[in-house]
Amino acid sequence: MEQQPNNPLHGITLEKIILDLEAHYGWEYMGYTIKIKCFTDNPSVKSSLKFLRRTPWARNKVEAMYLNMLKNK
Repeated sequence: MEQQPNNPLHGITLEKIILDLEAHYGWEYMGYTIKIKCFTDNPSVKSSLKFLRRTPWARNKVEAMYLNMLKNK
């Protein structure tokens, strides 16, 4: 696998991102910040993974939220 020293998301799975965000912020805040149904209506990791893998614009927002969380820690 190629090294990517300037990519903070390298080697981090989407599932880990969702789990870390949910543990840090909770579903309610995530749904308030990023208005997607998988965060607001009966949220789960499984439904979020399914939606985010098919929806690049939403995945980009979730990844940006994760990077912001890391920066603020």
